[in-house]
Amino acid sequence: MAMDTRREGQWRRCAARRGGRALVCGLSAALLAVCQAPGVQAQQPRAATKPPPTAREQAPFDPTGYWVSLITQNWQYRMVVPGPGEYADIPMNPQARKAADAWRAAAATAADQQCEAYGAAVIMRNPERLHISWQDDETLRVQIDEGMQTRLLHFKPASSATPQAPSLQGYSTAHWIVDSTVNTFGAPVRTDTGQQHYGSLRVDTNDMLPGLLRKNGVPYGADTQMSEYWDLRALSSTQQWITVSTKVEDPQYLFQPYVYDSIFQKEPDGSRWDPSPCSLTS
Repeated sequence: MAMDTRREGQWRRCAARRGGRALVCGLSAALLAVCQAPGVQAQQPRAATKPPPTAREQAPFDPTGYWVSLITQNWQYRMVVPGPGEYADIPMNPQARKAADAWRAAAATAADQQCEAYGAAVIMRNPERLHISWQDDETLRVQIDEGMQTRLLHFKPASSATPQAPSLQGYSTAHWIVDSTVNTFGAPVRTDTGQQHYGSLRVDTNDMLPGLLRKNGVPYGADTQMSEYWDLRALSSTQQWITVSTKVEDPQYLFQPYVYDSIFQKEPDGSRWDPSPCSLTS
């Protein structure tokens, strides 16, 4: 009732005035009545919230498909099982050398440890074929025929509340470096035409089980961490290569990072895909 009395008083005061002022006042009173009506509030339009792009949508290049290793360096260590004591190119410390000298392939095979030579720290170095696909919009799946291994590259890191159990391939966290002008730990990235490259895929891997950097017993330990840059080189839609530049850091067995490059050429289809089990003899 008190509210109605105030409104009536406003209307009377406005009616006592003349012309347009009375009309303006009347309109003001009417607007006031609407604003004061129970349940009526000012409505502001909300801008539509667009979800952030997924990793799949952000990709500066398409890594999916079938790829085969190009063995352009260290052929004698990658295509042929190295003999005892062939440790060149790996910055192993005395502790690693002692462990490698004592290691025996027959004993490792008997203990069903063949796949230790196919762990994350070395898997991209082996001669092999890859089948890369999107498991979902935030996870790349990298299947490897040699040793029948699978890596998952997670663009959404795991929750810190859920510790990751160590595994042969560890846990890999990935992110795109879009419009990057540097790569391979600081080297400029250029295409064959001299233009800036498309960008890189950065992958960091930890939570790995101990394994072998070479099939003659060169070890890496449980605290090993690995970082990679994946880059596309393309001359045409049918001539594409992915270069994976890898840095392995192991405080237990390496006196400095072990750095290597692996090159994969794209194949037209999966007709040559031939998965085979882990082996220390081939």
